[in-house]
Amino acid sequence: MDAAFTPEQDEIRRTLRELLAKHCGSEEVRAAVDTDAGYDPALWALLSQRLGLPGLALPEAYGGAGCTAAELALACEETGRALAPSPLLATAVLAAPLIARLGTEAQRAALLPRIADGALTATLAAAPLPRALALTGDNRDGEWVGGGRAGGVQARRGSDGSWVLYGEVGQVLDGHSAALLLVAAHTGGYPAARTLLFLVRAEAAGLTRVRLTALDGTRPLARVQLREVAGELLGDGEGDVPGALAVTGREAAAVLAAEAVGAAAQVLDRTVEYVRVREQFGRPIGSFQAVKHRLADLYVRVQAARSAAYYAAWDPDAGGLALAQCLEALRTVAAEGIQLHGGIGFTWEHEAHLYVKRATADELLFGPVHRLRGRAAEEAGVLAR
Repeated sequence: MDAAFTPEQDEIRRTLRELLAKHCGSEEVRAAVDTDAGYDPALWALLSQRLGLPGLALPEAYGGAGCTAAELALACEETGRALAPSPLLATAVLAAPLIARLGTEAQRAALLPRIADGALTATLAAAPLPRALALTGDNRDGEWVGGGRAGGVQARRGSDGSWVLYGEVGQVLDGHSAALLLVAAHTGGYPAARTLLFLVRAEAAGLTRVRLTALDGTRPLARVQLREVAGELLGDGEGDVPGALAVTGREAAAVLAAEAVGAAAQVLDRTVEYVRVREQFGRPIGSFQAVKHRLADLYVRVQAARSAAYYAAWDPDAGGLALAQCLEALRTVAAEGIQLHGGIGFTWEHEAHLYVKRATADELLFGPVHRLRGRAAEEAGVLAR
């Protein structure tokens, strides 16, 4: 294994960091989350059309760059540093890989080029996400999607072969603004019950999307309600949907781990800058030994998390465990950053609280950490008797 980054990977990070430094400061982030979409369309155009981020890991045959999940993870490390609100995670990390894995050739040809150039945003409507993506438990029992009982989303097939969906999905990432939804639905009765994915357009009749009040405004969530909504089956119905969701989940975990590391590193950098200039008792507080010890501990946490994230980017099978370590590191670093900033860190005007919200919201949405570790141990056979 060659752990060194290629010149192309270094260029991706450098270019993206420079662009975000110009267009995604804390004021721009706050302004973007207050819009109806929850992100800045102008910034999204730069990320998609100038840098090609949505198509970074898509095949060249569909307008992508033909890179791997590792390049996408490196890019998301930079978006994590800035807490850049965008539909990148929902579109490129969750929806696009599922279309590529399960879609028919006609579906891939129609959708993936539009995703690659940023013209089409998409998301996965499946909750809870950690269970759907097999990050915290087996996703083959179908319970998370409805399992034939009340709740979740059900699908039935009409006499003409068309599919109709009904039900509700809560906490759908970018669910209020995505032009295309991949809806996980339970279909068929026992013993023929199956979980399938359906393409639902934003303008479909009977579809209601309500943006929810979210702890982290940079991660907009929505409740999606379906009342006799027409859906197009993704693929031919013969694909292994739980398996595809699990593979996508491992890759998404690797990307999320890198994103969390970027956020943690940014908090640490800003905290170090602050303690160098903040004076108490006539000297910078960074000169106190106790503060140095705390910062040294945070530095070790960030570096260990970064190593785990980079390994997962190379081997997504380690994604779940890396995500647990990186989310824990972000939570710890963000909390310590608040403490070391003192009273100013709690104010709306300071960006430190934004990272605390990101750390807390991500663990609620993709964790919790102990469940991620438990699932990793289960898959590795550590808990087998």
